[in-house]
Amino acid sequence: MTQPATRRTVLATGAGAIALGCVGCGAQNGGEATSTPSASSASASSASASSPAAQEAATGGKALAKTSDIPEGGGKVFKQEKVVVTQPKKGDFKAFSAICTHQGCTVNAVADGTIDCPCHGSRFRIDDGSVAHGPATRPLPKRSIQVEGKSIHLA
Repeated sequence: MTQPATRRTVLATGAGAIALGCVGCGAQNGGEATSTPSASSASASSASASSPAAQEAATGGKALAKTSDIPEGGGKVFKQEKVVVTQPKKGDFKAFSAICTHQGCTVNAVADGTIDCPCHGSRFRIDDGSVAHGPATRPLPKRSIQVEGKSIHLA
């Protein structure tokens, strides 16, 4: 006959399973999350010249917005692409990761010259992504964009 499981055995087994499930979930660099943009490549040779993939490859990447969509002195968060585009001065467009360097939340607003994180109140300057107000201690990583005519594309 087998012995019934004790409470201690069940708890120890459950804690071990949870610990294994969380491997890799924690942040690195002293508890602050990091974001590394992943590069995606579109193969223009397998797509026809009129396909969206071929157009993206020709323009350098996914079209994000029209330049008129980004207010001067402000910006716009693109949650799906995890990027925020700002226009600190007329015609000067910048892009940064939309992932806060404090705990990895997605920033949600651009207001009063800062990119704002809703989780713990970190704010970043729209002109260079530097920290304007903590708890974040590192700037938002820069992202590459291309402005062609009136379109802004991920590079």
